[in-house]
Amino acid sequence: MVNEPTHAPLLSIVVPVYGVEAYLYQCLESIRADIPAGESDAVELIAVDDASPDGCGDMLRAYAVGRDGVRVVHLDSNVGLGLARNAGLDVAAGRYVWFVDSDDWLPPGTIAAVLDRLRQHQPDVLMLDHLRVREDGRREVDASSPLLRGIPGVTRLADRPQLLRVQHTAWNKVVRRGFMDELELRFFPGWYEDIPFSHPLLIGAEKISVLDRVCYLYRQGRQGAITSTRSGRHFDAFAQYERLMDWVARKHPDERLRAELFELMINHYLVVVGNDGRLHPHLRRDFFHRAAAHYRRYLPTGGYPLPPGVTGLKHRLVSRGDWLAYSALRQAHRVAGRLRRPGPVGDADSGSLPADEDPGRGAGAAPTRDGGLAPERRDALAAGRLP
Repeated sequence: MVNEPTHAPLLSIVVPVYGVEAYLYQCLESIRADIPAGESDAVELIAVDDASPDGCGDMLRAYAVGRDGVRVVHLDSNVGLGLARNAGLDVAAGRYVWFVDSDDWLPPGTIAAVLDRLRQHQPDVLMLDHLRVREDGRREVDASSPLLRGIPGVTRLADRPQLLRVQHTAWNKVVRRGFMDELELRFFPGWYEDIPFSHPLLIGAEKISVLDRVCYLYRQGRQGAITSTRSGRHFDAFAQYERLMDWVARKHPDERLRAELFELMINHYLVVVGNDGRLHPHLRRDFFHRAAAHYRRYLPTGGYPLPPGVTGLKHRLVSRGDWLAYSALRQAHRVAGRLRRPGPVGDADSGSLPADEDPGRGAGAAPTRDGGLAPERRDALAAGRLP
């Protein structure tokens, strides 16, 4: 049962919940405690219990008691992240919707900054910066963060095409609900559900605003997270990209856009197929050949700019479906990596990116650990903002 709001808030924050008992309270409190005095009517928090097998359901019931603006939806059966987001969206009353994952959290000052920017720019999409947080507490700047710099007003993707290469997740975007409805966007079932949702938002938006501030703390390495789970469900990425490409062909049939998305798609497949933490060895060959089939199916008529260096070579091998050569190259790259630096090696197929980095972000720049920043940038990072 869901309590109906007595007013229409500006922002609905939807938090799907499953198997995150150890992290849930931190997530919820980072939202509720951050709402500025006098702004309680502007924000509602909708938590969706996706039939969580642990104590999350009971935690949500207890948390909602006596807290205005907190609404809980309990699902009878587990439907997965995407469909749980849809369930929250169905009851959201806000003009804007923000999907926050329940194992992540917000740094102080985020809600006030988001509300201020929404009122100031009234965008279709508000893009947010984030930090990656390792289990040992290390905070890392995302490789795509530099792409968000220097955009003071509203813009469009045509004027800032680099925004398409920002981490393609739902949680780094606050979306106008009416705009989402205009695009007929919902989440699909399966893993990698952000692919056919996040890209169309930027493609279709007339007004994109960028908040150059760290507004989200993205937990890395959690047991049970998709990026650290070996499973055949990583093959869901193919269906998600098919949905994206179908949407683009129907709504925005532009060859330059198709070429950009094509490169990002192949980069993403290379990250997955080369990541020991995602695919069992016996699934790797099949995944590679599925990627090669998508290469042939979606290759733009006019081609696309081939990435430089080793990444470009991998693209060529995918285009030919040459698994043996790709496998040999991957092994040689991993051995070379071990010789260069003793100890655990990251994902050999993501170039300089770590194993859980998404593809094509930040022109291939590696994330920067805050320990390697200049003192003034470390201070700014700790305060939740980078200059």
